[in-house]
Amino acid sequence: MASGFTIWFTGLSGAGKTTITQRLEPALRARGLRVEILDGDVVRTNLSKGLGFSREDRDTNVRRIGFVCRLLSRNGAVAIAAAISPYRQAREDVRREIAAEAGFFEVYVKCPIEELVRRDVKGLYAKALRGEIANFTGVSDPYEEPVDPEIVVDTERESVDESVARILAGLEKAGHVAPQSVPALTGAILGGSKNGHAAGDAPYGTDAIKGLVIAGHSQFAAVETAE
Repeated sequence: MASGFTIWFTGLSGAGKTTITQRLEPALRARGLRVEILDGDVVRTNLSKGLGFSREDRDTNVRRIGFVCRLLSRNGAVAIAAAISPYRQAREDVRREIAAEAGFFEVYVKCPIEELVRRDVKGLYAKALRGEIANFTGVSDPYEEPVDPEIVVDTERESVDESVARILAGLEKAGHVAPQSVPALTGAILGGSKNGHAAGDAPYGTDAIKGLVIAGHSQFAAVETAE
């Protein structure tokens, strides 16, 4: 059985975490790996139902996701976590606990506020900037960027496919996955399934995040909300 590991996606709401994970999953399955996605919004409505959005509750939510990732990873699966996970200490605690038993690969999904506002068709960022929504991560509540993630993807400048390809290359370099030929990799990314997972990791409602495939080139079109 292949060694398991966790891929932890962190970043602001709407940055593209869920979009990328949904494209990454089939690419990993095509390599014969068992993959499970723990999307922040899905976790919020199941495993972490009843938690609020205080710092303590947010950290508890992150640690619960980390606990499940650790169980999956130590049993040979690839656990993909997609959650805002705004506080650095909670993320570092999760990294330490998982790395003691399996691999850990952190992906910082970076995107400037200006682009997130442009993507947000529900206007939640604009409302937060006007002070109409309290405790909005990245606006009225802090987001602590990772100090040393395994990889940073910039979704303002990269297409979804470019981000996924860079992540796969990073996983190969770290020894988590074996290299694969370019034609097979391209087919896995472009032909990947988009179903089976809800989008977002947000407290103010859930909308799907979809990659728009135009002439084979994917763009981020996010309507994720903020935790």
